[in-house]
Amino acid sequence: MPAQPVALVHDYLTQRGGAERVALTLAETFPGAPLHTAFYDPDTTYPELARCDVRPLSLDRIAVLRAHHRVAMPLLAPAFSRLHLDAAVTVCSSSGWAHGVRAAGRKVVYCHTPARWLYQTDRYLRGSSPAVRAAMRVLGPPLRRWDRAAAVGAHRYLANSTVVRRRIADTYGIDAEVVPPPNRFEVDGPTSSLDGIEPGFVLCVSRLLPYKNVDAVVAAFASLPDLRLVVVGGGPLAGALAAGAPANVHLAGDVDDARLRWCYRNASALVAASYEDFGLTPVEAAAAGLPVAVLRWGGFLDTTVEWETGVFFDDPEPGAIAAAVRELGRSSWDPSALAGHAANYSPAAFAARLRAVVAEEAALA
Repeated sequence: MPAQPVALVHDYLTQRGGAERVALTLAETFPGAPLHTAFYDPDTTYPELARCDVRPLSLDRIAVLRAHHRVAMPLLAPAFSRLHLDAAVTVCSSSGWAHGVRAAGRKVVYCHTPARWLYQTDRYLRGSSPAVRAAMRVLGPPLRRWDRAAAVGAHRYLANSTVVRRRIADTYGIDAEVVPPPNRFEVDGPTSSLDGIEPGFVLCVSRLLPYKNVDAVVAAFASLPDLRLVVVGGGPLAGALAAGAPANVHLAGDVDDARLRWCYRNASALVAASYEDFGLTPVEAAAAGLPVAVLRWGGFLDTTVEWETGVFFDDPEPGAIAAAVRELGRSSWDPSALAGHAANYSPAAFAARLRAVVAEEAALA
């Protein structure tokens, strides 16, 4: 008999984002289940995870890898492959590594996307050094073989969006069920203002990574001098963006939830140009009553309803982004429609579906 009913696995817990919110919700949905992960830094991820039974792998003892997880890419596949979990059902929250664990019972994968660095390499590595690109040319083929073997070893796949479901089918030949991730962000909680920022700005909430296209959003506001942009989020492109940002753009960096709530509650709209597999920020914006201008791509096609919760632009380039932001200001938006859309992504609905899936799989263990 398995030693425990449920075990949980997540790639790494060193940042705050949609995938980490899913991991936290899974831990709360299955209280007492251990949550295994490559790296865990309680200071840089959600503080609520400190109440969970988080069990990092041995790699976590190497501080430089914990702080720069991309350096550890060649090590993560064998590290997860060595992890054997004796549970009736193992639930893996994965965008590249966690689904490689060895499960004694049934394995369920909640897939945020098949690994971007393996299947969207050019887009993911845009702006990276020649050495990084050369390393991926060498490591890519064996890692793709490992990744596909890990995927087909699962008993059930869940996808976070329609586009990821198609990507799973194309990459692995697996038909996945779409289970939208939860919106855990409460816009009605306590707030703390950003110093020197007046209400009425356009908001962009994003990690500062190449595929997020925040550089194009910042450049768009050079042609929108009567509007202001506040960018919330940190990342390796922060310095370059700060150096080239026009005067009407404020880079706030990483902020806590109280300041993020203030931003949502004092913005006039949200803009996002990233290649998102799900794209939760339009849902958070809808909960705050904000319309959005987003890239017509990926998960945004699920989380934005055109002309009801926002508008699309077709390319992540400054002119198209600026035109879409202008369109938001010319249109009117129904607060009840925005609130109704956000309600479709409740943590309760997500937890109920995951409990049902685990119960179905446990019956087959």
